[in-house]
Amino acid sequence: MRSSPRHPLTARTLFGALLTAFATLAALVAVAPATQADTTICQQFGSTVIQGRYVVQNNRWGTSATQCVTATDTGFRVTQADGSVPTNGAPKSYPSVYNGCHYTNCSPGTNLPARINGISSAPSSISYGFVSDAAYNASYDIWLDPTPRTDGVNRTEIMIWFNKVGPIQPIGSPSGTASVGGRSWQVWTGNNGSNDVISFVAPSAISGWSFDVMDFVRQTVSRGMAQNDWYLTSVQAGFEPWHNGAGLAVNSFSSTVNIGGSGNPGNPGDPGDPKASCKVTYAPNVWEGGFTADVTIANTGSSPLDAWKLSFALPSGQRISNAWNATVSPSSGAVTASGLGHNAQIAPGGSQTFGFQATYSGSFARPTGFSLNGIACA
Repeated sequence: MRSSPRHPLTARTLFGALLTAFATLAALVAVAPATQADTTICQQFGSTVIQGRYVVQNNRWGTSATQCVTATDTGFRVTQADGSVPTNGAPKSYPSVYNGCHYTNCSPGTNLPARINGISSAPSSISYGFVSDAAYNASYDIWLDPTPRTDGVNRTEIMIWFNKVGPIQPIGSPSGTASVGGRSWQVWTGNNGSNDVISFVAPSAISGWSFDVMDFVRQTVSRGMAQNDWYLTSVQAGFEPWHNGAGLAVNSFSSTVNIGGSGNPGNPGDPGDPKASCKVTYAPNVWEGGFTADVTIANTGSSPLDAWKLSFALPSGQRISNAWNATVSPSSGAVTASGLGHNAQIAPGGSQTFGFQATYSGSFARPTGFSLNGIACA
């Protein structure tokens, strides 16, 4: 073995090396993203806050058997789900994450309750993780009430069933089909004794989606189960298990409620307005295990788009490490990119471009479900 030549280590050399080491350490500290340690909750109605803006709740009410959820930076997973209840009755719990107020527990910084006709859009994104050895639904729970209440049971409950496993069904009975958010749904309506319930059931499983909650709210209003002067009090997403449920996960969740429009389709910028439309061009540069992507958002409508937020679902195994010309969060699953001060508006016929770098495992795939301020893009 040949030894390397030795050099005398002077005091000046040592001092310089120490300065370099400290500078490198400071740089690493400056760019390292803040992370939150996973928190496990086994208390019946225990909860915790994630991202400083959403509440994760255990919410076990139909059984005395143990249930535990572990809150992560971006969502939660069910780590223990003992016990079972008959599948022809109510589920045993609703472990979930939410924006808004649930029995006086309001998420930090929420602007809910908010009057329906004062909400211009309510974009939300979800990425689910399913299991097969259980009976459950994966569902959103959206609550409406004639008053801006932050406690108790609301008058109308909207459920969106993304998936169902086992011999279970929504409350009430089938009442036809509907096209909402560009998808077809089986519609069920009924009453559980304390509130009215309308359920939109996907014909096949949806593991991730970005959409506007207000599309479902307006469908509910059009069916006479709510009024435009009522209030949206919370947007929740999780699972209703009847049997087992360990391993179920909300990989990521986002919910925003934009105040300032009348909430009616005739207003420029509202979902459903033919003047408000967009096109997304996704240009990736891929290498083994990693890639960059330039994303161009074009406003193909006749009204300006202010404070734009682009939501989309990253394929499983992809994780964003950094971004430019936008803030993008969370780093995986259902993500939302938000414009910065200098590029937050897109004029009619104009466009804005942002980009990000990410890693991936398995085969590379493009994201799906691009939605700009709650409007599905071409």
